[in-house]
This record gives sequence, structure tokens and C-alpha cells, in this order.
Amino acid sequence: MELEAVRLLSAALCMGIGSFGPALGEGMIASKAMEAMGRNPEVSDKVFSNMIVAMAVCESTGIYALVVSLIILFVA
Repeated sequence: MELEAVRLLSAALCMGIGSFGPALGEGMIASKAMEAMGRNPEVSDKVFSNMIVAMAVCESTGIYALVVSLIILFVA
């Protein structure tokens, strides 16, 4: 296999695997937050703000995977 093909394959795998976890995590966070807001509407403001922060932390993992795959493509 040529070096360029290996770089493209490794960047694709990095982005594919690196985005799978955050996608599942964000879905679980959103579903549990909606469930909590439905069960106890009085605390929905607090739950919503905590959900946004947790989703931002989860999304940063996907952004790290994007940065690593871009480094593999353009620097390595």
C-alpha cells in the first residue's frame, strides 16, 4: 500500500471511530435530559443548562478526532 493510501485510510478511520462515541453520548444525554424534564418539569431550567454543558464536552471529543484526522492528512 502506498503512503498516501495509508494516510487517507487512517484519517477516515480516525474520523469514523472518533465521531461514533460522541454521537452516541450526545443522544443518550439528550434522551435522559428530556426524560428528566418530562418527569419533573420544575427543574427543567437546571437540567437543560446541564445538558448543554454535557453535550459541549461530548462534542469536544469529536472535534479532537477531526483535528487529529486533519493532522494525519496534511502534516504527517
